Amino acid sequence: MKLVTLINSALIFASITLVPGIAGAQTATSNSNEIAINSNNLPRNSTTVSYLQPFNLVNFAYQGGLKQHGIPSGEALVFQTQNRNLIAKDLVKAAVNANKLPLQALNDQNYLSAVNSQLNALPDYASAD
Repeated sequence: MKLVTLINSALIFASITLVPGIAGAQTATSNSNEIAINSNNLPRNSTTVSYLQPFNLVNFAYQGGLKQHGIPSGEALVFQTQNRNLIAKDLVKAAVNANKLPLQALNDQNYLSAVNSQLNALPDYASAD
């Protein structure tokens, strides 16, 4: 029981810590290539570009960040994932439409696989509540 409480506390802390940075992610467009960056974390003279990590993408969706793009939040997301009504490609497509990921992410099998792993773990995280 103490392990479940510890895991729940860690997930809540991670959500509170990460969601403001995720919500602040913006898209910079250059030569018709879209690159998702979080401008809040980059120095003005930095050329480093960071993409929304798979864990952060699933967490963002779970918190309701992709509702406007057809992705349910909370328990509804867990339910859709468990029933295979929502797959990694759906989530990535919604993130691309929300300008949180570049279009190339839809064809990046490594990224899709990592998102799929996070979606598969989501019911375990949610059931720990």
